[in-house]
Amino acid sequence: MVQLGQIISALGGELVGPAELPITQIAPIEQAQSDAITFLANPKYRSKLAGTSAGCVIVSEALRAEAVARGTAIVTSDPYLYFARLTQWWVQRFRPPAPAAVHPSAVIDPSAVLSEGVTIGPLAVVEGGAVLGQGVVIGPHCVVGRGSRLGAGTRLAAHVTIGFDCNIGERCIFHSGVVIGADGFGFAPTPERHWEKIEQLGGVRIGNDVEVGANSCIDRGALGDTILEDGVKVDNLVQIGHNVHIGAHAAMAGCVGIAGSAVIAAHTTIGGAAMISGHLTLAEGVHVSAGTLVSRSIQKPGLYSGVFPFDDNASWEKNAATLRNLHALRDRIRALEKQHKNHDNGHPQDS
Repeated sequence: MVQLGQIISALGGELVGPAELPITQIAPIEQAQSDAITFLANPKYRSKLAGTSAGCVIVSEALRAEAVARGTAIVTSDPYLYFARLTQWWVQRFRPPAPAAVHPSAVIDPSAVLSEGVTIGPLAVVEGGAVLGQGVVIGPHCVVGRGSRLGAGTRLAAHVTIGFDCNIGERCIFHSGVVIGADGFGFAPTPERHWEKIEQLGGVRIGNDVEVGANSCIDRGALGDTILEDGVKVDNLVQIGHNVHIGAHAAMAGCVGIAGSAVIAAHTTIGGAAMISGHLTLAEGVHVSAGTLVSRSIQKPGLYSGVFPFDDNASWEKNAATLRNLHALRDRIRALEKQHKNHDNGHPQDS
């Protein structure tokens, strides 16, 4: 249990109500009871405000009057951001960190370097030359490949695999089933119509504060490295191909696929199940809607969407070209209709 005054002391904001009000949980606004704190960030849900039983609601200045009329409130410029920071503060208080220890069943190569405060779970494997920074947590059944480096405070959930010679920054979080540094999809066709493997000689470099969701895969580079810069957020079941470069604080939702050598600039967002073809560039400030197939580079910031039925390639290209010209064709038709109407009304247009 905490008191509202403790939350204000830690996170700021303006409290309208008693600082000694006890809070035992953070809850959704529809389910919150008198011992819970909740938030309302989207004005379209303001109708839920009057009916909630929450002990305290985090709101913006625009909803101050309604929130105060209902009861206790914390007023802040960005309720959603405040909520995010509240969850972090809450976890620090009520979810104790794993004790620094190496489980007896873990297999640690003698040449691996373990810094102070490292935790390694049951049946994990840390190969030769790996370096684990201060406070790194390795979950059960994880594998850290030879020569890989994990920065301070990075956490691997159960069953995460870090391939050889990968470099992971500080405070990263990899959820269960993540595979970093598997071979990229590289094969050369032979005259016999077989496939000759191209050995993937690069690595993976991941910056600080990167989070990767469950069962996502980030392939190693063919020659250079696959790179994720600081603050990148990757959802579950995302595939990032070899030699992709993702800029700082980009984010992508579940089931996104990014083909090899694509360059995704900083602060780009990609909606769920969107596909990015290989060797393309997405400029900073590009936002791709869910389910969109990006088949050409995007150099101008903005929101991009599009789903187009598949067909044999020749027909598809013709139809796609026609669709691009629809707007101009519509304007031409309107001009012709106007000309025809004026002609029928006895006002023929000049030729």
